[in-house]
Amino acid sequence: MASDVQSSSEHENLATLVTGILNDGQELFRQQVNLIRTEIKEDLRKTKEASIPLAAGLSMWAAFAIVGTVLTLAGGGLAYLGKVKFDSFNPLPDKSAEALKENLEWIAKPK
Repeated sequence: MASDVQSSSEHENLATLVTGILNDGQELFRQQVNLIRTEIKEDLRKTKEASIPLAAGLSMWAAFAIVGTVLTLAGGGLAYLGKVKFDSFNPLPDKSAEALKENLEWIAKPK
């Protein structure tokens, strides 16, 4: 009978030990799940914080690129119009230069 009592006590100790291990395992699992949730929330917060200046910077960059392109095209168009106007006439005083040339020839070779 003493062995039955001891065996029953051992079973209770073993059952208590197994229950403790299972409880500890469940608690560890819950803690790991909570840690993963916390890490995900922190990563999402950091991602949000990093995305805001990135999005603002990209939109500013795009705006400056658009404005720069428009101004470059406008400047190129104005330069082209100026060239076309200069090609349509001679900016040097042709008539005055021709008259001066004739006067110099007349002075150099008097008749």
